[in-house]
Amino acid sequence: MSASKSDIKKVTTHQLQEMKNRGEKIAMLTAYDFSMAKILDAAGVDVILVGDSASNVMAGHETTLPITLDQMIYHASSVIRAINRALVVVDLPFGSYQGNSSEALRSAIRIMKESGAHAVKMEGGVEIKESVLRIISAGIPVMGHLGLMPQSIYKFGTYVVRAKEEEEANKLIADALILEESGCFGLVLEKIPASLSKIVTGKLQIPTIGIGAGSDVDGQVLVTHDLLGINNEFHPRFLRTYANLQSVISTAVTSYIEDVKSTDFPNANECY
Repeated sequence: MSASKSDIKKVTTHQLQEMKNRGEKIAMLTAYDFSMAKILDAAGVDVILVGDSASNVMAGHETTLPITLDQMIYHASSVIRAINRALVVVDLPFGSYQGNSSEALRSAIRIMKESGAHAVKMEGGVEIKESVLRIISAGIPVMGHLGLMPQSIYKFGTYVVRAKEEEEANKLIADALILEESGCFGLVLEKIPASLSKIVTGKLQIPTIGIGAGSDVDGQVLVTHDLLGINNEFHPRFLRTYANLQSVISTAVTSYIEDVKSTDFPNANECY
């Protein structure tokens, strides 16, 4: 019998594995601040990703590359203070782990100690194996990330679907197995053919989380601001928009401005 979300007091990497084993899908969303994280956690989301997508969503950068380790720790700390249930995974930002495994370990330790996060996420396959092993040996859970890897966007040159060709698909499968063997507790698969993500998910014992990777994965992740329609300029095929908060917020702010200008706000009941 499957456990309901109310049966799980605190989501852990072990419980994510149990969810995969019993066929229960994993729901994962991004958060970068206390208020949003509190809402997501109370709603019952399983995993909150403090993504380096904060570089785009919160700071307005074109790519994820500019965000720093200090900034990621700030966002992660804000999220952690809101959490009662969800597992919080934090992206290691570009430049904080690619140099060598010692640098990667130092960065991961800083995130865990200074933010109180539960795990870190890293992009790459065999290239980061040594760093993954070293971080896990320190007792820090690691989630992998394959397929479209935004930190390598200038190498790819485009955000199109990855691993459509046999050579790249075979490398992705090999990398996924290497990450599992190295001790990763889960793996994000971004923007790859659904047929490939099904193969990878079938080969792995650990959970796979898809974003633009079809339905045959163990869970899904979206950027919360996209899901809520706060950012209406992003329309990839994989995105389902559940609200249009850009319109709701704009209408509310417009009404506030009109009420201030007309002296309708504050009224007698709103004064001391």
